[in-house]
Amino acid sequence: MGGNRRTRRKPTQTQGKHANSTQKGPWSSDSATLDSYKSDKYKFSIKAFSVLTSLSHLTCCVVCCQCLDASRPWLCYWILHSLELLEEAVPAAVVSDVCQFLARCQSPTGGFAGGPGQHAHLAPTYAAVNALCILGTEEAYNVINREKLLDFLYSVKQPDGSFVMHVGGEVDVRSAYCAASVASLTNIITPTLFEGTHNWILSCQNWEGGLGGMPGLEAHGGYTFCGTAALVILGKEHMLDLKALLRWVTSRQMRFEGGFQGRCNKLVDGCYSFWQAGLLPLLHRALFKDGDVTLSLSSWMFEQQALQEYILLCCQNPAGGLLDKPGKSRDFYHTCYCLSGLSVAQHFGNQDLHHELVLGKEENRLAPTHPVYNICPEKVAQAIQHFHQLPIPAQKGATACAEDQS
Repeated sequence: MGGNRRTRRKPTQTQGKHANSTQKGPWSSDSATLDSYKSDKYKFSIKAFSVLTSLSHLTCCVVCCQCLDASRPWLCYWILHSLELLEEAVPAAVVSDVCQFLARCQSPTGGFAGGPGQHAHLAPTYAAVNALCILGTEEAYNVINREKLLDFLYSVKQPDGSFVMHVGGEVDVRSAYCAASVASLTNIITPTLFEGTHNWILSCQNWEGGLGGMPGLEAHGGYTFCGTAALVILGKEHMLDLKALLRWVTSRQMRFEGGFQGRCNKLVDGCYSFWQAGLLPLLHRALFKDGDVTLSLSSWMFEQQALQEYILLCCQNPAGGLLDKPGKSRDFYHTCYCLSGLSVAQHFGNQDLHHELVLGKEENRLAPTHPVYNICPEKVAQAIQHFHQLPIPAQKGATACAEDQS
């Protein structure tokens, strides 16, 4: 995996403690800090909820975010996940407002739309379910109509095991991941829902080692994460060519910048701090289950310090929020995924075996994120515990789906 690695001095590391680098130089860890920006990031995130959830701010929303009108559940998720990583509490009134807003985004036919009155789509469905699981209240869980959600998933399931993003929409590997994620969190997986899905995802792995959006397409970081995470949920990740995938993803970390590119011969982008680095915990787990005895028990298979340097020194806006690369504007998408990647780079393992590598000051430490769902692990456990107390809904959609496709 050394093709794109750069030689670095390793910071001291202690089991169960935060390991802080004390090296000086042009990329000094003394200047790498989230501390002075944390309050600005909180303000940057929390102010957005009034725009998203209040009709009185409709004009502002149209002017500032009109290109994201069909992505409003995504905005809720990006902001909520950023706040939970920063370990900032969301006011109770905002929690209720977000629940009510996402309820208005839920389609009568099941699933969630990009905004009230729009058509159901798997991407905002994933975002809405994740956002509600982050909130983790009874009100939030009760928003999700599990019976209708299952019907919606069957309505977008294809005969070859793939999923379209919406009725009449496009097929790609994102849809399989979105479907697997929401179905597993809400306990609506039936024996036939993901029949053939793992074989279709496996066909998306190409000669490069990564996965494309569809069979035969170029390997891409976002699609590779989605396909791999979906296979982890379905328990089929061992069927991938794991060594080829490992070679591809580790080659995407750039030796100078320290960040990740999404595809071969592309520029580094802060969002791939999660889409690519988030793959490494999944691969670590898969290779461990496959019997690989050479795996480290204290670090992931990428330069964790280098990624932290790129995010902390190159991707922060002094007014709050994070960005793609220097010179780009801040936005909620990059804020969410830069912070998610920073969290992955800081935390190794799980509750049983946990090492931390935190560059710079103690205040730089973020909460851990779950590498499959990209919400905090305790929120995943809480949601699964809640929904697994409920019966799996009857398979109303299965028959209708079969009739539509016959």
